[in-house]
Amino acid sequence: MNTDAIIEHITDWLKAYVEKSGTHGFVVGVSGGIDSAVTSSLCARTGLPTLCVEMPIHQAASQVTRAQEHIAQLKEKFPKVEEARLDLTPIFDSFVNALPEPDSDMHDHSLVNTRARFRMTTLYYFAGIRRAIVAGTGNKVEDFGVGFYTKYGDGGVDVSPIADLVKTEVFELGKVLGVPESILIAPPTDGLWGDDRTDEDQIGASYPELEWAMAQSDLGKDASDFSGREKEVFEIYTRLHRANRHKMEPIPVCEIPEAYR
Repeated sequence: MNTDAIIEHITDWLKAYVEKSGTHGFVVGVSGGIDSAVTSSLCARTGLPTLCVEMPIHQAASQVTRAQEHIAQLKEKFPKVEEARLDLTPIFDSFVNALPEPDSDMHDHSLVNTRARFRMTTLYYFAGIRRAIVAGTGNKVEDFGVGFYTKYGDGGVDVSPIADLVKTEVFELGKVLGVPESILIAPPTDGLWGDDRTDEDQIGASYPELEWAMAQSDLGKDASDFSGREKEVFEIYTRLHRANRHKMEPIPVCEIPEAYR
C-alpha cells in the first residue's frame, strides 16, 4: 500500500470538496480512537479550519486522555485546528431519567445508540454555526461490512474520507501521520457503553479477521467453504452484514403508481 499517496489523495479530495461546496472547513468528533485520529489528521492537513470536538458521556478516563493528547498534537502542527469540549453526560442522564421504566431487553442497546445520536446532533450544531461540514470517521469494514455504527448517529455525516480503507490500513495511515502511540496501541472501542469493552468483545471477531471474511464474501464464498475458526468468523461477518444491511442502503421510498395519481 502506497500510504503517502493515499494520504495526499484523501487530503486533496477533502480540500476540493470543501472548496466546491462553499463551506469553511471541517468538524470532527474525536474519541481517542484510531479512526477519529486519522480523520482529524487528514482534515487538518488540508490547511482549512478544523474543529476537533470531544463529547464524553460517562467516558473512560483513558479515552479522554488519548483524545486530548491527539488534539494537542494537532494544534501544535496545524495553526487552523481548534478544539471544543462538551460534556454530554448531564444531557444524557436527564434523558434517561425522563424515560418510562424500561420494559425491553433492548433498553441498554437503545441507549448506546442514543449516545451516538446526541453526538451527531452536537457535531451538526458546531458545523452549522461555522458553516463547516461534518467529517465521518467510519472505516470500510464498519460502514460496508458489518454495519458497526449507529444509523443517524456516527453514520450521520457529510463526507467519509476513510470509508474505503479497512481498519489495518487506517492504522498504517495513523503511523505515517504521527498519531500518538497511545492511540496506535489501544484496542479499538466505540466507547458507547461506559465500560472497557472493545469492538472485538462486541462483535466476536477482530478487525483483521473481519477484513478476511469481507474479502472472502466479495469472492462469492460461503460458510461451507471453511471450517473451524474461519467458519465461525465468516458466519459472524455474514450474520452482521445481513442484519445491518438497512444501514448501508438508501431509505426505502414507497413509490405511488401513476394510475393512482
